[in-house]
Amino acid sequence: MDTPLTVPDLSAATELSCDVLVIGGGTAGTMAALTAAERGADVLLLEKAHVRHSGALAMGMDGVNNAVVPGRAEPDDYVAEITRANDGLVDQSTVRQTATRGFAMVRRLESYGVKFEKDEHGEYAVRQVHRSGSYVLPMPEGKDVKKVLYRQLRRREMRERIRIENRVMPVRVLTHPDDGRAVGAAGFHTRTGEFVVVRAGAVVLATGPCGRLGLPASGYLYGTYENPTNAGDGYAMAYHAGAALTGIECFQINPLIKDYNGPACAYVANPFGGYQVNRHGERFVESDYWSGQMMAEFAAELASDRGPVYLKLSHLPEETIGAVESILHTTERPTRGTFHENRGHDYRTHDIEMHISEIGLCGGHSASGVRVDDHARTTVPRLYAAGDLASVPHNYMIGAFVFGDLAGEDASQYRAYDGVLDQEQLAAAHELVYRPLRNPDGPPQPQVEYKLRRFVNDYVAPPKTGAKLSLAVEAFDRMSAEIAGMGARTAHELMRCAEVSFIRDCAEMAARASLARTESRWGLYHERLDHPERDDTGWLHHLDLRKSPSGAMEFTARPVEPYLVPVPEFAPPGGPERHLGEVALVPVATAGARDAAPAALALRPAASGTPAGVPTPAGPHPRLLRLLSLVEDSPDLEALGPYLDDADPSVRAAAVTALGETAPAGVGPVLAARLRDGAAPVRAAASAALRELVEVLPAEPALGEGLREALGVPDPAVRAAALDVLRALRLGDAPLYAGALGDATVEVRVQAVRALVSVDAVTELGRAAADPAREVRVAVARGLAAVRAPAPEPLAPLLDDPDPLVRGAALAALAGTGCPPSYAAGAGAALGDGAWQVRSGAATALRAAPPGLAVPALAGALADPNADVRKAAVLSLLAHRAEPAARLALAGAADDPDADVRAYASRAGR
Repeated sequence: MDTPLTVPDLSAATELSCDVLVIGGGTAGTMAALTAAERGADVLLLEKAHVRHSGALAMGMDGVNNAVVPGRAEPDDYVAEITRANDGLVDQSTVRQTATRGFAMVRRLESYGVKFEKDEHGEYAVRQVHRSGSYVLPMPEGKDVKKVLYRQLRRREMRERIRIENRVMPVRVLTHPDDGRAVGAAGFHTRTGEFVVVRAGAVVLATGPCGRLGLPASGYLYGTYENPTNAGDGYAMAYHAGAALTGIECFQINPLIKDYNGPACAYVANPFGGYQVNRHGERFVESDYWSGQMMAEFAAELASDRGPVYLKLSHLPEETIGAVESILHTTERPTRGTFHENRGHDYRTHDIEMHISEIGLCGGHSASGVRVDDHARTTVPRLYAAGDLASVPHNYMIGAFVFGDLAGEDASQYRAYDGVLDQEQLAAAHELVYRPLRNPDGPPQPQVEYKLRRFVNDYVAPPKTGAKLSLAVEAFDRMSAEIAGMGARTAHELMRCAEVSFIRDCAEMAARASLARTESRWGLYHERLDHPERDDTGWLHHLDLRKSPSGAMEFTARPVEPYLVPVPEFAPPGGPERHLGEVALVPVATAGARDAAPAALALRPAASGTPAGVPTPAGPHPRLLRLLSLVEDSPDLEALGPYLDDADPSVRAAAVTALGETAPAGVGPVLAARLRDGAAPVRAAASAALRELVEVLPAEPALGEGLREALGVPDPAVRAAALDVLRALRLGDAPLYAGALGDATVEVRVQAVRALVSVDAVTELGRAAADPAREVRVAVARGLAAVRAPAPEPLAPLLDDPDPLVRGAALAALAGTGCPPSYAAGAGAALGDGAWQVRSGAATALRAAPPGLAVPALAGALADPNADVRKAAVLSLLAHRAEPAARLALAGAADDPDADVRAYASRAGR
């Protein structure tokens, strides 16, 4: 049980000093610390939890949403896309940083060991999710990204420059009383309760979004779409330090799985063939980009008689569903599979009911955050913001890394502050932290937080009105006293109480900013029922919010900066800033005096002791504890050797996992040797570590030899992993891979096909076309289109395959190999096949056929009863749009009942 605390004396504070203080150890904070240290700064990284497991990234990441990979997308196209998605309110110079620096960041992360999906030839497997631009880059081992970053922080050369203080929570940024520049921070230790003061030359805020703003439909305080540890800490600290925030009225709202606090992951499912439908099975999303407009369409469909809304996967073949499950059930909420199982649902038989998340503030997924320039500088000198905290619209993970890098680079020029710290600021921070200890029997944090966030749902969540928002402001003002009266007894409770104060600050910002913008914009994100129209004449301006000298929230309408990339739909008017001052509340009539809010109940004392009959859990293995302690110091192979040879398989498995976390020199051959371990958990750990580290392992002969030996291990998972790594590191050849085509396990044979594609072994691939497993034959069909010199002839046996999925895949492959007249005739005939997958593949094949043969057949396919076939026909007709007959057919498809078909057909004139 935690020991009750007493209020420490302010003079007894622990004082630390650094050149660059980074607050938050997640995505942006880790990168800021690494970059600042690489440039010679002494860095202090503060994290209120533990850097190894903190931030949204630690929950797993299934892919990158905004990878501008050369040859697949152009930076200017991406900038224009984000401008449209954010209804023109964009500082393009910041978005352009992500667009132009994002690919270098992908390569940098890869050098650390982060694994991005690649094809058999080592090219990035970028996928198209939206109707314009291919920006989505899957991450097969996305669950391990945070582990990889932590490994970088713990490298010996980084440990000399970066000091990590876990369990330290800043509550205020300290500023110089004369010029207002950031000079440090004040906070406390979330386990011991000691007060901590930091002097710094510069401060980087990287605390993530305010995900704990609205209350989830479940009512659980921590059942949020976003990581629930993100309580708006940085938003509040920036505001109280005097920094401008912007776009706070633009909320984050996302689709999620009904009754489950996890995204529906259309970014994962859509490239596999999944899509969103209403209860009639109709696609309905018209918007091209995941935006507030898309969410408005989603909400309207959900509220109509066409609801509920589903993510449809049940039409997909078994192997595709298995691939989707392998991602969704291990990355981004690994409890997803258990949730569906407990419901008795299966992707093969049940589509996934979707709903709408609670509201939050997030720059990375909408636009609300601390105002920054293209070097992550805020309006307070020497104060930086990066990641979801910073207002760089739709910045996502790569943008968080980019702006963390920018912040670390710019902040590294400053040296530690050695002047006098403002005692009033320190006393205010001290009071904010410890006041709950003076009132231990006051209302407990869960009750106060629930009430606060209930008000957010009632009065601030869209659709918004001036009356409801005014009531919200009154409620949040009234709750200031309740928050000040919360009680706490432990350091952990102090942390939660401080978070409630941050949430209250963010709630008031959200309400007042929503009142100030008297228009509707961003679809559902800022829908004002009393101002339903978008007003580009008066409101194509950023709405900046800051703390006035009197302590009030005041607003400025700031013109949008001139575009670097013209977007015809928007014409920023320019001109001077308009100072709006404090926002006026809308008068709300009441029928007499309001009743006082009921007092919260006192928290009952926790029961002590263990109930009778409940067994005491056994403690962890002592050698495991020593191993975990050793890992913190990034041990070499020699130090880990005794654990790798331990008689206990659990210790050996943990040691292998430690190798994956620390990646010492010479790790590859050691992991390959563990593929032959007698215990399945050790082999599984070695397989996972090899796949995770494949981007940083040297392709040395000893590793290749070990992997070849592993091909004889009885465990099929080991054989599949060995083939995968041999292919990725170019350590195998066609005879070796062809030998695995006779393996008894389908997954191993699929990996063998992928490996043969990587060495362009067309003859050997042709032999695999007779494999008894459909999954292998489908892989062969796709692989024959992926070799460096594809030709249609090897596909011939697969075009006549008895399985419709194989025929469909072979036909679709003709789009990559070429579809000469003799094959085009067969594709045209296949448009009459009874299986829609075959008809879809045939329509795709005609993309590469001579226009005279393709266009008439495709025009006829626009009448197909299956929407996916019509969509494939439209996409192929777009490739022939130079032909008048193709343009005429596309014009007719503009009225198709399917939203995707209509949207793609409308691109004929672009």
